[in-house]
Amino acid sequence: MTVAGAERLREELNELKTERRPRIIQAIAEAREHGDLKENAEYHAAREQQSFCEGRIKEIEGKLADSEVIDVRAIPNTGRVIFGATVTLLNIDTDAEVVYQIVGEDEADVKAGRISVASPISRAIMGKEVGEDIVVKAPAGDVDYEIVKVEHL
Repeated sequence: MTVAGAERLREELNELKTERRPRIIQAIAEAREHGDLKENAEYHAAREQQSFCEGRIKEIEGKLADSEVIDVRAIPNTGRVIFGATVTLLNIDTDAEVVYQIVGEDEADVKAGRISVASPISRAIMGKEVGEDIVVKAPAGDVDYEIVKVEHL
């Protein structure tokens, strides 16, 4: 996991524990005051939200405990593609450039330029160096790229 990804998870965890959890507890307390819990839709909805919130808290805590946070800025840039690196690729057929950062699966967001280390593009470029040509096996067919630049941002 990258430093930014770990920070985003910590922020979400803090928001869940300090803001969302107390709101849900208050909603449950208010719903209980309405009487019969068997037919109280507000109570059941609040309990369902509580279950989701607690599950997400446990999931995030587990990910943070089990993950290794890698600060790519602390690693010397040798021009080789590694986890956390930001890579500029040139599509050889269309001359279009794309820029991706290789991140953990939980951090991936293609629209933001972050692709999972398990994605086909990442698997094709990991360990390669600037100037190398690669072929990415995509559902629409093979795509040829050249690695233009590798940055540790």
